[in-house]
Amino acid sequence: MNKLAVLLLGFLVFTSCNRFDVKVEEQAIRDVMNQQSQAWSSGDVEGYMKGYWKSDKLRFASGDHITFGWQQTLHNYKKSYPSKTKMGELVFSEIIIEVLSENEALVFGRWKLIRQGDNPQGLFTLHFHKFADSWKIVSDHTS
Repeated sequence: MNKLAVLLLGFLVFTSCNRFDVKVEEQAIRDVMNQQSQAWSSGDVEGYMKGYWKSDKLRFASGDHITFGWQQTLHNYKKSYPSKTKMGELVFSEIIIEVLSENEALVFGRWKLIRQGDNPQGLFTLHFHKFADSWKIVSDHTS
């Protein structure tokens, strides 16, 4: 084999080993969101928050308010949803996942709370980052 063929073969092996599978990453993100939906619907705010980056740099925007930090976001959720009845059942729909790279993704979709008496709903855009342990939401814009 000539040197060029060896180099080309080496390059192809290297790049194929370092490629990531978009479908696998999409499913991992869906798994995070499914766990969040299940936790929320069970009245478990802390379990729901496991899908978020536990950092002071977490950004959560809703309406005309921006919250920074995991702890403050948790506090706001507990204040706004003090009981399982207020939380209701969380349903995500029309989810579009755009994997931008091995460790960055955007997720677009709709959310809906099914509660006795009302069914608030809206849109969301989530910025996910893949950390060593899993995908986490680093920025959430919900309307």
